[in-house]
Amino acid sequence: MRVLLAAGTTETALIDGISAAGASPELMAHTPPADAEILEYGRPTAAPVTPVSPSGCPTPAAITRAVREVVGFDATVIDAGLAEPTGAATVDLGVDPGADIREPAAVPDAAAIYDRAHGFGSSLPDDRIVIGETVPGGTTTALAALTALGEPATVSSSLPENPIDRKRRVVDEALSASDLVAGDCEGDPLAAIRAVGDPVQPTVAGIATGAAESGADVTLAGGTQMVAVAALLRHAGVDATLTVATTSFVAESADGLEGTCDRLDCDLTVTDPGFDRREHRAMERYCAGEAKEGVAMGGALSLVPEGRMPAVRDRVETVCSRLGIGEGDENKNGDEANGRTGQGDRFGRDDRFERDDRFGRDDRFERDDRFERDDRFERDDRFERDSPTRDDPEERS
Repeated sequence: MRVLLAAGTTETALIDGISAAGASPELMAHTPPADAEILEYGRPTAAPVTPVSPSGCPTPAAITRAVREVVGFDATVIDAGLAEPTGAATVDLGVDPGADIREPAAVPDAAAIYDRAHGFGSSLPDDRIVIGETVPGGTTTALAALTALGEPATVSSSLPENPIDRKRRVVDEALSASDLVAGDCEGDPLAAIRAVGDPVQPTVAGIATGAAESGADVTLAGGTQMVAVAALLRHAGVDATLTVATTSFVAESADGLEGTCDRLDCDLTVTDPGFDRREHRAMERYCAGEAKEGVAMGGALSLVPEGRMPAVRDRVETVCSRLGIGEGDENKNGDEANGRTGQGDRFGRDDRFERDDRFGRDDRFERDDRFERDDRFERDDRFERDSPTRDDPEERS
């Protein structure tokens, strides 16, 4: 089993009031690189910032990393259009950052990105993959892609109050710039991405399709962005079994999520991490409606065995302390004794996770020239235009 993180950027995130993925617009481009480093090493190593919202809510990468330290899983980061470098080892698929969706072409090379990602996904040796994303502004580009496909949009937000009206105005401007109206891209998902999507979308779609065709179980770890990817796949005629795994924070804020997954014939897994049981700044901000999801948080939480969620909450505090978030907050009702979750100090340094080769570089994915350009995957006609085949949905909670 492997967790994959597609890390990318879109200039759409710079639109005022769209995203809370960073303390300021100027720092947003550093959020995906920092997220990758936190997932890989437990803290930023090259990125100049730790992603924190203006109110102090930490990046979901802190939660995913906490789960990794408790459960243990292999992870691979894919450069899906980073605007700034990351210190984490990445798979380079030759993806550029996305443009503002109000430009005529947001991702002009969407088809080529998909083809290369498909080749990479086909090569994975794992029997199960969990794919997450980090892309500021991604809920807005997801709304745009869903609208272009003619799909009813269920959209959450990293902000406590979802600025849905602002997002819809941006989407309307984006469709107009591409001479599209809602539903014009039905059955043509690459056209939707090319016009109003972001580069993470064809990356995740290609990897998911390639892995599924090779026999792997595929979980799309996230909320709105991954529902959009599921819709893109179904519009391409991809009928593989798909699971969307997200958090209770998304499920509570996105009306119609269950119905959307049913319509797309996707299983839905919702995990509640029980953050309301703790008096800690980071977890309190999630309970207040911030962040909600990202960096494969929902998928990672779904991997936690029964009875181990208290250990995850303890580890969230440890990771946040390491990142300098919530320092000074007392854990007044911890679920486990100190010695079970750290080296005697849950808020201190934990050398077990300072450098753990199990979570370090994976040379298989450091640089693979097979995916720099592979004509076998230059065009996948099924993804260009094909009507979806759907079976009766089987819901899972």
